[in-house]
Amino acid sequence: FFCNSFEYYVFFNLLRFLFCFDILQRAVLLFTLDPAERDAHLANEATKKFTSSNWILMEIACSRSSHELLNVKKAYHARYKKSLEEDVAHHTTGEYRKLLVPLVSAFRYEGEEVNMTLAKSEAKILHDKISDKHYTDEEVIRIVSTRSKAQLNATLNHYNTSFGNAINKDLKADPSDEFLKLLRAVIKCFTTPEQYFEKVLRQAINKLGSDEWALTRVVTTRAEVDMVRIKEAYQRRNSIPLEQAIAKDTSGDYEKFLLALIGAGDA
Repeated sequence: FFCNSFEYYVFFNLLRFLFCFDILQRAVLLFTLDPAERDAHLANEATKKFTSSNWILMEIACSRSSHELLNVKKAYHARYKKSLEEDVAHHTTGEYRKLLVPLVSAFRYEGEEVNMTLAKSEAKILHDKISDKHYTDEEVIRIVSTRSKAQLNATLNHYNTSFGNAINKDLKADPSDEFLKLLRAVIKCFTTPEQYFEKVLRQAINKLGSDEWALTRVVTTRAEVDMVRIKEAYQRRNSIPLEQAIAKDTSGDYEKFLLALIGAGDA
């Protein structure tokens, strides 16, 4: 196909330039969109055949506040002329649909009030179902998908103290089970979102060739939310600053844009 190595070199670098330009355009577009419009766009992408991602749908449902998620659903309805719930139900199947539809449909209480008696009883329900490997039981889905973050935290604390293990440790019974991975991510996204996003960034950067789509998504959606905590979590976990990791893994205007969004100086 190529006559000589120079032609191959030129062609390869042209492809690399076009890709870098495309990913920079995507980063700028995502960051400049209104947050609800941005999440609606990402959610719609996540239901498409070639970009489908249960993880992105979960991320939007679990890391946004109730009011933010409601605004996402309004933006989705206005932009795509159908509901987010409708598309999630249509484009997911089985146990994933059973979990994701309630998550995107929820409007959680955002206050700090907690019912400790309820937390204790629901911790036992979760432990019993998980011990029996009934991971998709309607009671598990109900508790995870409807309780406020404060109530869920109280329940999980009771789980840990009463049964000796953090719930996510018990959910690693089958490390290769993709549904259990998603369920663990749901819990982490609710309870310690900075650790969830640190892991997404770590996996994106450490991947061979890096995962620019994931890197772009996290930086653009969290830059004005909790990036300081994510950077702290990244440094603790990886022993290097996030700025340094991004600078090592990216280049050009794309690198400069990401570093500006995370509040970096010279990396």
